[in-house]
Amino acid sequence: MGTELSTQGVAELREIAARYPHAQSALLPMLHLVQSLEGHVTPAGIEVCAQILDLSAAEVSAVATFYTMYKRRPVGDYHVGVCTNTLCAVMGGDTIFERLKEHLDVGNDETTDDGRITLEHIECNAACDYAPVVMVNWEFFDNQTPQSAAQLVDDLRDGATVRSPRGARVGTWREAERVLAGFPDNRANEGPAAGSASLAGLRIARERDWTAPAANGSDSPRAAPGPREAAEQSAYSGNDAIEIEKSDSEMRTGKGNDAS
Repeated sequence: MGTELSTQGVAELREIAARYPHAQSALLPMLHLVQSLEGHVTPAGIEVCAQILDLSAAEVSAVATFYTMYKRRPVGDYHVGVCTNTLCAVMGGDTIFERLKEHLDVGNDETTDDGRITLEHIECNAACDYAPVVMVNWEFFDNQTPQSAAQLVDDLRDGATVRSPRGARVGTWREAERVLAGFPDNRANEGPAAGSASLAGLRIARERDWTAPAANGSDSPRAAPGPREAAEQSAYSGNDAIEIEKSDSEMRTGKGNDAS
C-alpha cells in the first residue's frame, strides 16, 4: 500500500474491518491498533484506514481529532490521566495534577524527556465514588493524593510492577491500545472488577431485603440480585464474580482496597 505500516499491521487492520457487517464501523478499533503500532495516530495510519474502509483521509482524520483517546503526537510508555472534573477536582484532583506537572517537569499533554510518562488532565472517568482518580493507560488508581500519585509515576518510570486496585497489572500504552483494538492480553481477570464503594448499594439492598421493581408490569417483585447475578448482568466473567463476592465480604469486615 506504499505506507510505513508493517505488512502484519495492515493485515491486522483488515482483520478488524472484517469483524463488522459494515466495515466502516471498525474505524474506532482500527485507530486504536494504529496507536498500538505507531505510538499515536500517524498520517500513514490514517491513509491505511481510509483505503481499507473506502473513506477519505479527511473523514478518518475527523474521527481521530474528535475523540480525545486518539493522540496525534507520540505518547510515552505510560499515559497518566488525572481527572480534573468537578468532584475529583474538589476532592484534590487539581492539586494532584499541579503536583505531577512539577514533579515530572511537564505540562498538560506533554511527555517526559525519557519517554516514559505522558501527563494529561482528563474529564470524568465515571469513578466518582473513588475520587480523586488517576488513570494509567486506562487502569484506575483510586483515592489518590499528591504523594501517592507522585510515587505512582516514580514506580512507573523505575520499571516496577504496578497493579491497579480494580484491574490488571499495568502494561505499556501500546499494549493497552492493542487490547482496545480487540486483541486480548489475557489479563482481564487479574484483578477485581468492582470495589467496596461500588458495591455499597448492593450490600444495603441485601441487608434490608429491598427488591427491584417488577419487570414488564408484573405484580411479582424481583429480588435484589446477589453479587454473582449482578456480575453476570454486567457481563463480568466468573472470576470477576468471585472477586465481587470477596470485595463484598471485605466491605462487611471493614477491609477494602488500599489504593494509595
